Amino acid sequence: MLQITGVSRRFGDVTALSEVSLEIRQGEFFALLGPSGCGKTTLLRILAGFEAPDSGTVTLDGEDLLGQAAHRRPVNLMFQSYALFPHMTVAKNVAYGLEREKLPRAEIRERVEEVLEKVGLAAMAKRKPQQLSGGQRQRVALARAIVKRPRLLLLDEPLSALDKKVRAEMQLELKRLQNEVGITFVVVTHDQEEAMSLADRIAVFSAGKVEQVDAPVTLYERPRTPFVADFVGANNLFEGTACADGLSSDGLGVLPCLSDLEEGTSALLAVRPERLRLISLGHAPAEAESAVTAGEDVADAEVETAGEDAEGSESVSADEDTKDTEDVAADEGAEDSERPESTEATEDTKDVAADEGAEGSEGSESVSAAGDAESAVAGEDAEDAEDVSADEDTEDADSVSAAEDAVDAEAVTADESAEGAGAGEDVESGAAAGEDAEDVAGAEDAGDTGSVVDGGAVEAVDPVAGEGVLRGEVADVSFYGGISHISVLVAGRPVPVLVATQGATQVQAGSSVALTWAPEDGVLIPQ
Repeated sequence: MLQITGVSRRFGDVTALSEVSLEIRQGEFFALLGPSGCGKTTLLRILAGFEAPDSGTVTLDGEDLLGQAAHRRPVNLMFQSYALFPHMTVAKNVAYGLEREKLPRAEIRERVEEVLEKVGLAAMAKRKPQQLSGGQRQRVALARAIVKRPRLLLLDEPLSALDKKVRAEMQLELKRLQNEVGITFVVVTHDQEEAMSLADRIAVFSAGKVEQVDAPVTLYERPRTPFVADFVGANNLFEGTACADGLSSDGLGVLPCLSDLEEGTSALLAVRPERLRLISLGHAPAEAESAVTAGEDVADAEVETAGEDAEGSESVSADEDTKDTEDVAADEGAEDSERPESTEATEDTKDVAADEGAEGSEGSESVSAAGDAESAVAGEDAEDAEDVSADEDTEDADSVSAAEDAVDAEAVTADESAEGAGAGEDVESGAAAGEDAEDVAGAEDAGDTGSVVDGGAVEAVDPVAGEGVLRGEVADVSFYGGISHISVLVAGRPVPVLVATQGATQVQAGSSVALTWAPEDGVLIPQ
């Protein structure tokens, strides 16, 4: 439909457009996207007839558009400021262009009512612009532009004056209207989200040149120039040279990606934040050592507590024995009759303590020490029991039972500590931690884009076959728009690596993490 070929425009020493060529199709919603000063508005004004190019041609359905006066072109421009007449009603503003063409009054009235109904302003036809909201004024300007039924409608930053909520609503409204009226729309915007949500195709401008023209998804997933990769959405860019397996980057090694570039070519690797898989390795090594030390301190404290309990038990036994000797003469017969039963109970107590000590030794040696201490106490009590009456023996048995309970409690505590530390001995050797890391990278996180897996402190992570791995420390975590945005500091890279995960993440600032991605998720761009 619209063919732009080799259009250039200069303002003194400034080149606004440089050899721009584009093709816009019938009924298409086409966006010109770029930063301020890149030339997109200049091109729009050339199409509307408010600027003349220094060179190049523009044709509409095969006819020269540049040779026609602005008011004779089947093109309408919707200004960024809307440019509504404040002294006219909504209906009068919309009818103004038709009245200038001197159409019959009945036809004007019919077309105005029809277009106001389409934009949802039929009930506000008699209001003045100052009585309308920003979104309503924007729809009046749009109605005035489409009421003339142009072949091409040009929109210059049409939604920039609206707040975010109204802008989102009007984006949908614009798309709906464009589908209904069947007019070709060309919109100028610097808002990437607006261009992505509205346009069928997007032309990205930079310094007066067209960098890339593609559908929104293709533009986002496969940028062809460094500017597009950096400007359209967030991207992690790694510098280096192309090699057989991807990109060779100083300080980071070989980063995997699919490439058809000649080896040695200077290139950029672009990886989208949502394509990265983040594996949590727990806290930094220093913090991990502190955690292990803390576990040893707890074990030492248990040993000391067991010792103090044993000493306390001996003291209690000694006090009871002193009281018992006062009644020895009276109860010798009872002593002889009760002695075998007491000895048998003591042996059973030793067996129980020995068994429980064996179980505790699997989690911590301190439990065995505690068990032995209790067994010793039980033995001393047995010797003292020779001089104790049957009634006092019952009290000693209660003391033994209490000691057994203490041993059980210590064994449970030791087992729980072993589970929290990654099975005690494995934490000291680091072997089990490495196996856990392999499970995390290879099983739990395989194919789970952007997932976060909590784990203990480990020394190494084996990547999924064919994937790259970077290790670093989380610098910041933010949450908005239903997405967790995580910044990771990686040694050898001056700027953080950005990771995006759906929903709230459990990873925290200061955590050690590994980052992986599949080769097909990396885009190699020649510099």
